[in-house]
Amino acid sequence: MDVIVLGGGVIGTTTAWSLARAGARVTVLERQPGVALETSFANAGQVSAGYATPWAAPGIPLKAMKWLCQRHAPLAIRPDGTLFQWQWMLQMLGQCRADRYAVNKTRMMRLAEYSRDQLRMLRAELGLQYEARSLGTLQVFRTAAQLAAAERDVAVLRDLGVPHRLLSRDELHTAEPALHGVRERLSGGLQLPNDETGDCHLFTTELARQAQAMGVRFRFGVQVEGLEVQGHSVRAVQTSDESLRADHVVVALGCASRPLLQGLGLDLPVYPVKGYSLTVPLADEARAPVSTVLDETYKVAVTRFDRRLRVGGMAELAGLDMRLDPRRRATLEKVVNDLFPGGGTLSDGQFWTGLRPMTPDGTPLVGATAIDNLWTNTGHGTLGWTMACGSAQVVADLVTGRRPAIDTEGLSLSRWQRGIQKFAMKPSAAVS
Repeated sequence: MDVIVLGGGVIGTTTAWSLARAGARVTVLERQPGVALETSFANAGQVSAGYATPWAAPGIPLKAMKWLCQRHAPLAIRPDGTLFQWQWMLQMLGQCRADRYAVNKTRMMRLAEYSRDQLRMLRAELGLQYEARSLGTLQVFRTAAQLAAAERDVAVLRDLGVPHRLLSRDELHTAEPALHGVRERLSGGLQLPNDETGDCHLFTTELARQAQAMGVRFRFGVQVEGLEVQGHSVRAVQTSDESLRADHVVVALGCASRPLLQGLGLDLPVYPVKGYSLTVPLADEARAPVSTVLDETYKVAVTRFDRRLRVGGMAELAGLDMRLDPRRRATLEKVVNDLFPGGGTLSDGQFWTGLRPMTPDGTPLVGATAIDNLWTNTGHGTLGWTMACGSAQVVADLVTGRRPAIDTEGLSLSRWQRGIQKFAMKPSAAVS
């Protein structure tokens, strides 16, 4: 069985590995000169199954309105000139109900928990080294209201059997000793001891090397122009230089997945949500986190690598804008100074931005489409690495005709395109 995987980020690379392990002959097409050089390059470094939570939640619309007026707000919205931006936001608004939140979180947790287990198995099997830490993550709350609201998530965690600890202000140091000196700024926290951290780029690079040793072909610098469909199947992948055929095609192109498939009548509700990160050298180990600390107020995570801190987060709805906004850097630096003053050398920080492919309900698009041999693995938002290994295994199982180990209900595009009919389609439009 020949399979072409479109995209060489963490999602595409894990998919290629899982398919190759299942016996498929795999080719990965990636427009960059190497793997994980876009959204996967400098993310927040979390593998946080316990925090697999939809952004669309009760109370978020009101919070969003307040955030738009704040200097260090976790959310910014700038019209990108497209109708899709407004349609996507309306779809997300429709998911901000308690019943939808419960359904979406359950789906996300199911996939994220499975994915974390798959990652652990993969790490043990291959001996992957990527500055991994298995010390859990800690979400810290600055207000009593945030601490009280955490009870909603705790109930879901309890129902799903996810280990957790709700900590008071004076207990935070038991999870993160460096927070003891700033505890007066905080109200408490939620610790998830099973979560992990590490450098996603290092992980993906190492896994790609192992995949190549298994026979996976990575073709870099290749621009996918479109897909040629005949009847109900993809006949060929059109690149700028040639036409490539395979038995199956998996689209793992992140934010570029939607424009590629639009011409085929597949309307993926995936919007580019811009995020930022700052990678700084470790200055004082005693003043730095031991794992990941997520600041609930600013939606910023501070993650410890071996000799670096990765500070990442925030969300901008601004289309494909890749400019580095110095105001976002100021917010990242503020969070580090508030929680871990003196922990990192901020003046030497490397500022970065990436576009995270997000669906309105937070759940990625993993599985079949209306085209027989075309599959999607995209739309993971801020949880790409968290859900990567599980999503990859689910897709590999489906493509090779095996039954996935978890329930796949609600994971595919069909939840957004119910009742879609298969029909003969023309080749898709080019993707820039």
